[in-house]
Amino acid sequence: MLNKTLKPGIHLFWLSLVVIAAFSYTALAQTSNDKAYEDKTLSPYFFVNGDPSIDHLPLKDTRVEISVSAVISDVKVTQVYKNEGTRPINATYLFPASTRAAVYSMHMRIGDQLIIAKIKEREKAKQEFEQAKKEGKSASLLEESRPNVFSMKLANIMPMDQIEIELRYTELLVPTDGVYEVVYPTVVGPRYPSADAKGAAPVNAPYFHQGEQPTSQLHISARISAGVPIRDLTCSSHTISPEWQGQTIAKFTLDDGNPFSGNRDFVLHYRLAGDQITSGLILFQGEDENFFLYMAQPPARVQTADIPPRDFVFVVDVSGSMEGFPLDTAKKLLTELVAGLKPTDYFNVVLFAGDSTVLSPTPLQANQESVARAIDLLEEQRGSGGTELLAAIKQAMSLPRQPDVSRSVVLITDGYVSGEQGVFDHIRQNLGRTNVFAFGIGMGVNRYLIEGVARAGMGEPFIVENEKDAAAVAEKFREYIQTPVLTDIKVKANGFDIYDVNPVNFPDLLAKRPVIMYGKWRGPVGGTIELTGKTGLGDYSSSFDVSTVQPDESNVALRYLWARSRIADLLDFGAYDPGPDVVKQVTDLGLKYNLLTPYTSFIAVREKIVNPDGSAQDVNQPLPLPIGVSDLAVGSEPELIWLLGSIMLIAMFLIIRRREELSNALNGNGPERHV
Repeated sequence: MLNKTLKPGIHLFWLSLVVIAAFSYTALAQTSNDKAYEDKTLSPYFFVNGDPSIDHLPLKDTRVEISVSAVISDVKVTQVYKNEGTRPINATYLFPASTRAAVYSMHMRIGDQLIIAKIKEREKAKQEFEQAKKEGKSASLLEESRPNVFSMKLANIMPMDQIEIELRYTELLVPTDGVYEVVYPTVVGPRYPSADAKGAAPVNAPYFHQGEQPTSQLHISARISAGVPIRDLTCSSHTISPEWQGQTIAKFTLDDGNPFSGNRDFVLHYRLAGDQITSGLILFQGEDENFFLYMAQPPARVQTADIPPRDFVFVVDVSGSMEGFPLDTAKKLLTELVAGLKPTDYFNVVLFAGDSTVLSPTPLQANQESVARAIDLLEEQRGSGGTELLAAIKQAMSLPRQPDVSRSVVLITDGYVSGEQGVFDHIRQNLGRTNVFAFGIGMGVNRYLIEGVARAGMGEPFIVENEKDAAAVAEKFREYIQTPVLTDIKVKANGFDIYDVNPVNFPDLLAKRPVIMYGKWRGPVGGTIELTGKTGLGDYSSSFDVSTVQPDESNVALRYLWARSRIADLLDFGAYDPGPDVVKQVTDLGLKYNLLTPYTSFIAVREKIVNPDGSAQDVNQPLPLPIGVSDLAVGSEPELIWLLGSIMLIAMFLIIRRREELSNALNGNGPERHV
């Protein structure tokens, strides 16, 4: 029988077990409602190096060569994989992509043999890859895992084999306020799947712990040929060593002092002399199709002091992945945004993680008391929990609003969430008289979400890379929302036969950036293209003489850029459950223009059997956490509950054991325990 002095401890012990069981049951019951549930982050585990005969880190090096000519960037990415273990492996590696990238080529090199990958329907490519793997052939498969995440799979990498995969993609550089931005994403952040993330592809990859450097090297070199003098060339993410060829061409490489810097996106900015924005017409004449790209410089922004009242709803992510630097930056940003409102403005704040908290049931006037109340609420936050973004967006857009006052919803997040298309759809279908702006926080932000939210909400995307930039970005936001550059935009061709044009409709131009239109043309090169719209001073129009431009074979990238624009347009409006017509159109475009899409993949097979029995260890290459992101971004909520429960149980056991030993000692029973 237990000693009487232990009864309070035993009662507490059993009470703790009941509490732990209740929490655990609740967590498990919640997850059982979702058949597809695997893990609340879809990136459920940290990497632990195991069997030394297996190379768990086959990606050794990534070399990136960026070539910019005027406004078109062409990028070659070479990934070097090598099996330094003693057993054959099949490797899977996830890596990020630019949201505007048109991936048009893949090569696989093994030794002296070069295999040119073919574009095929996704399922056919997957079947061919699996068959090659089974037959013991070396093969590679490139798939679009998510709109800005690619999956590279390699089969039958034999010991000491080195395989080089070369990818080529092109994208258009669109300046904002005269600033050009070149981004090469280097890291895939975790994704939290909300209950509404139907059809969202998982990010199933192991991660290193926070602060651990990548194990593969990153080398980036670039050549920028602008045609006019370049100025203010800066890289906020990495150290570069620029070399100049006159004033119009800049070359640089990353500083080799730290080649393991792939835990943050590479971000480069530059201006052109006089803040010039390239405008005009680019033509490419193909064998059976001709393509054009029209870019028109917008008018100067009209400044006015008589700004009407505005209503803002700030939606702020306070989930686990925001803990530390991202949340500190978000606090500073929101403080700057709210503090900069006029007394005639109204605002509200929605904080979200696994659920949402609203500052006020009705809009608050932007007076000193309300602003202080909002800042106090945010200062209390510590990043934790999941990221139920769609529920927060729904709540924000349904909040009561002031009559006859323009509303803007402002999202602040790192974007580590799946189900982006569901968020885009809800915003697009419920805009009314609302603009939606998105602020991405961090060096590895989910740009697909940030840019997609802004595009769906007819707003603008912003990226805040570090805390010190928050004030400047907030000021830029205030400038944008005060007076649009151009509204009611229309583009019309006269005497120039164009078709298959994207986009069909143009949103209000809030930032000073070019109006861009892709399309095809036929017949003679002549006529005019006219741009019309409204500014703060009244009607605006400009005209471009098409006959001043001739087709150029070097503009072949236009066919890829047009197809990529068309695919993005189809998928934007196809949601996360596109119908068969959208799937067929995207598939046909991918096959015709040799582009990677959600429904077409690149497959390369070496027709040589190197692993006759087909036995190989499957390896998921671990990913670094983006710099500034904590371990709280990885790991499921039920797992955390079980972990906390286990800690409580062990602590209680130790307390009881210690009390029992003290009781026995006081009763003269020595170290023995009464049971």
